[in-house]
Amino acid sequence: MTEERKPDLRIVGGHPVLDLVNTVTPRRPGGQEHLTSPAGLLAWSRRLDLVDVGEARAISAAWRARSGSASQALHATLDVRESVYEVLAARLADPHPDSGSPAAALEHLALRWSAATARSTLVAAPDRPAAVVVGTDPAFVVPDRLAFAAVELLRTIDPEQLKECPVEEGGCGWLFLDQSRNSSRRWCAMADCGAQAKARKLTARRRAERASTVKA
Repeated sequence: MTEERKPDLRIVGGHPVLDLVNTVTPRRPGGQEHLTSPAGLLAWSRRLDLVDVGEARAISAAWRARSGSASQALHATLDVRESVYEVLAARLADPHPDSGSPAAALEHLALRWSAATARSTLVAAPDRPAAVVVGTDPAFVVPDRLAFAAVELLRTIDPEQLKECPVEEGGCGWLFLDQSRNSSRRWCAMADCGAQAKARKLTARRRAERASTVKA
């Protein structure tokens, strides 16, 4: 009997690194891990166009040729993910911190970024003097590109746009950029967490109404 295929994770963060953060559900300690294998990481990377088909083949070949490299790439990716989440979660908890972002998380990310820089190069580009190519080592293309993207996100993000799907109201805790016209987006996806939260509130209200009718 063929194993049932798990549904793909929703892509709702508005940035690849936020969608990386959102590979835990709910986005809290003890949540379900979705990137459980190198193969799963590579499939997720293809969905986000982090790598193309040819690059995915080269990555798979490098992992097969170098024992342990696939696990190392997965570990590096999860390290980037958790470092970014710690920084952004701290900012959400305190939008105006006195001491800046968590130092340990930034140090971890800096180490990953430095390693990615060492595996990058400059090439001539048709529309500018040079361009940075991140990922000269196929085995580490995915974590290297995510490390670069993570640093760029933390450098340029508008803190006013960063939001968290409200766990206390039944949401999943995923992070996303609210780019709506009036900054009114509350849920990672209205069709999922938003609809489920509304359904729970409606059920609770109906139960309360029935209970008050019985007492009367």
